[in-house]
Amino acid sequence: MSVEAGSSRKRKRFGSIVIDTQPLKVPAFRRLWIGTAVTAIGSQLTTVAVPKQVFDLTGSSGWVGLTGAVALVPLLVFGLWGGAIADTVDRRKLLLFGNTGIAVVSALLWLQAWLNIGSVWVVLVLLALNQAFFAINMPTRSAIVARLVAPELLPAATALSGTMNMFGTIFGPMAAGALMPVLGLPTLYLIDTIALLLTLYTVWRLPSMPPLSGQVRRAGLRDVIDGFRYMGTQKVLLASFVVDIIAMVAGMPRALFPEMAERTFGDPPGGGLALGWLFAAIPIGSVVIGLFSGWLGRVRRQGVAVVIAICAWGVFIVGFGLSHTLWLATAFLILAGASDMVSAIYRQSILQAAATDEMRGRMQGAFTVVVAGGPRIADVTHGWVGAAAGTTAAAAGGGALVVVLIAVAVAMLPAFWRYRAAAVVE
Repeated sequence: MSVEAGSSRKRKRFGSIVIDTQPLKVPAFRRLWIGTAVTAIGSQLTTVAVPKQVFDLTGSSGWVGLTGAVALVPLLVFGLWGGAIADTVDRRKLLLFGNTGIAVVSALLWLQAWLNIGSVWVVLVLLALNQAFFAINMPTRSAIVARLVAPELLPAATALSGTMNMFGTIFGPMAAGALMPVLGLPTLYLIDTIALLLTLYTVWRLPSMPPLSGQVRRAGLRDVIDGFRYMGTQKVLLASFVVDIIAMVAGMPRALFPEMAERTFGDPPGGGLALGWLFAAIPIGSVVIGLFSGWLGRVRRQGVAVVIAICAWGVFIVGFGLSHTLWLATAFLILAGASDMVSAIYRQSILQAAATDEMRGRMQGAFTVVVAGGPRIADVTHGWVGAAAGTTAAAAGGGALVVVLIAVAVAMLPAFWRYRAAAVVE
């Protein structure tokens, strides 16, 4: 065998492992992806700043947990309704509306912090508004992807978008932990606002995307109900939502991060690197899997893969809860993030395979509610349990509960365990 042939074979093997960048050759998708890249870090600054500001104002993980309850209601309402709207109007215009709303709220968060108003209720009200616009924005952005790239490029496009989001959730929290003591918490909100304003241009350059039927209309309650009826006919898709709810509600310990960073791992009261590492660790594991996701397409028993990945998530969260050193806690969270990304890739693949374009916005809305709403319920439960019983019991107990509940779910939903992909991606 020649040297050239050997090198070509190695490149082919490597190419089947690393992430596929072909969708970036499509100009419209590239603009959408660049906009995601710009805001990925900025949005995470706000994600860290809000719970940190609430903890600074109250000194309680219970109040930090309350942020999850405050965010959950608008997320549920506008996630489902926003997904229905995305199926009935020009998705580009709706995305512009959502991005503009998030930018305005981010500017208001900066203003209240800069003026040092000192009211936790002002922060919570602005958080609720932020989540309302977020819930409209996310299903719309996800539904757009399938209109910009060819069907065979959808898995790669999903991996690119997801990996960039996770990339931001690594460096955003780490930057927040490093910048907060130097620039102050208000500056984090300001940076996010500027990033969101820059993103509006990339969204403006997207093509118009009205419904394929050509009929633009208002979305009402009936459209949301139709989405639930459709979901009921897709049993495997419904089961994929159930197992993710279990993983996130029982096992996501992020409401405990501010308290653990300060009282377990020794951060100063004003914030520090431990807080940044805790928020960044799960995304680090997710990005590693995303960058080397080429092999995942060759797994056919995707239901089994999701179950194993979620159980691994639970076990690693137990390890995190029992850790008393920052490096060990971070390592367990990185492994948990890797497991969660495997689960997410397969669940999104199942969604893309099951949903038609007429229902894609509503299914993405439901997906947004599950993926983003589950952790917010977890914020409430972990925050309250952490305040009552301690962070170790809240985190480790939640991880163990994940494994138990997944075993029960698989016993009740055997069709999901038997689910196989229609074809192997070579």
